[in-house]
Amino acid sequence: MSIRCLITAGPTREFFDPVRFVSNPSTGKMGFALAEAARAEGWTVDLVAGPVALPEPAGVMYYPVVTAEEMLRQTDALFGPCDILIMTAAVSDWRPKVCQTQKLKKNGQGLTVEFEAVPDILATLAERRRVEQVLVGFAAETENVEANALEKMTRKKVDFMAANSVAGAEGAFGRDDNQLILLGKNGFRQVLGPASKREVAQQLIRQLSHHLAARTR
Repeated sequence: MSIRCLITAGPTREFFDPVRFVSNPSTGKMGFALAEAARAEGWTVDLVAGPVALPEPAGVMYYPVVTAEEMLRQTDALFGPCDILIMTAAVSDWRPKVCQTQKLKKNGQGLTVEFEAVPDILATLAERRRVEQVLVGFAAETENVEANALEKMTRKKVDFMAANSVAGAEGAFGRDDNQLILLGKNGFRQVLGPASKREVAQQLIRQLSHHLAARTR
């Protein structure tokens, strides 16, 4: 079965002047591991990634972006022909309402920045999905991990939500290992890991491959 997979990875950056931005600690390791695992499964892989310090995975089509708006545009352009979307990226939820054209000068005073919401990439794509497309979100949570992931899965109208903790030093951000709780419709629940992100990625791709195969029987 020929599968085209679209994966997002890494953080996004939202600028309030040409050299300063808000972001998060995502390294992109989980998304890149998923791209490698999907390619090893024989899938065609498009990888849209925010700013990361990782080598480009072999055998995938790689699309680097920076902001959430850029990630939305690139992902939207690739979404139509994909069979499965895995939204691993840690997209910034807010951006400065105004980005100054010149570097702000330090004057010994505080700085107040007004923020606005960025477009919700996963929810936007879910609104125009084809019936046969499979959508997988990631929920990076600091508390009530499973409950928040279930709520997110329902609200965004996706098939699966992979939940993980990013709280404290043991959280998933920046680490080489991870544990996911894969949640799906009709009460599906599968714990993946704890193991290296490479192993967890392989486990997740196998689960999704089984799901896709079962749909075609």
